[in-house]
Amino acid sequence: MTLAVDAERLEKRFSSFVAVEDVSLRVEAGEIFGFIGPNGAGKTTTLRMLLGLVAPTRGSVSLFGHDVARDFKAAIANVGALVEGAAFHPFLSGRDNLRAFGCLTGGAPRARVDEVLDAVGLLARADDRVKGYSQGMRQRLGIALALLEAPRLLVLDEPTNGLDPQGTREVRDLVRRVRSERGTTVLLSSHLLAEMEQICDRVAVIAGGRILREGTLEEIVGRDAERVEIGVADGREEDAARVARARSATDVSVLRRGRIEFARGALDLAALNRALLDAGIDV
Repeated sequence: MTLAVDAERLEKRFSSFVAVEDVSLRVEAGEIFGFIGPNGAGKTTTLRMLLGLVAPTRGSVSLFGHDVARDFKAAIANVGALVEGAAFHPFLSGRDNLRAFGCLTGGAPRARVDEVLDAVGLLARADDRVKGYSQGMRQRLGIALALLEAPRLLVLDEPTNGLDPQGTREVRDLVRRVRSERGTTVLLSSHLLAEMEQICDRVAVIAGGRILREGTLEEIVGRDAERVEIGVADGREEDAARVARARSATDVSVLRRGRIEFARGALDLAALNRALLDAGIDV
């Protein structure tokens, strides 16, 4: 198994605020991997650490076997990314913006520029100034830029933001096409589960800066139907998790401060509640 992304126990702190905590991700080469979570969950911060745009407080990242911290140039050599939107010169055309960016990496042939513009549905507006583009058109231009160097790994942060339903479908089709035609690995984030269901091989769910679960959508949705989340006294989450495991709860996770969850199975919730109270843990 070749790993396109191998992130181990990533943590990012901003002063006393913990934005991402103990996040590990493994994305296999050639798969479409989704990163799902609400706004503020830590998705963008995690993607920025994966790409070397921000240094983790703790943990490590490798892209195709190259450590991002120690060998940054080799690690990102085959990566295209759109994170938090791309900044374009408003008085240049879409085509000229891409050609200007291409010059920074040795120059992209005009045919390649037109190829990616066509792929995102902007070829007919390629000579228009970007200042006249809608938000959705600018988003498409950002995706075109990420594709310009024909990357082995494509990272897209909320790629359908600002797009209408037709544009959203086109982005999904584009993601499928770059994987099927080029074998490109795609890692994309979204807060929309329905969007991920349609294109992803596997997903990771993040909330409060922590990975809650990872797997196929079928596995995750199936587990969700049988999972229970409870609130406990702040600071006693790990103690509560140990009590739950002792009562035969399975797949126990500490979600965030004051919350744990687990697969219910045949667990007697009333008995668990009594056990927690007996252990001095308020529920």
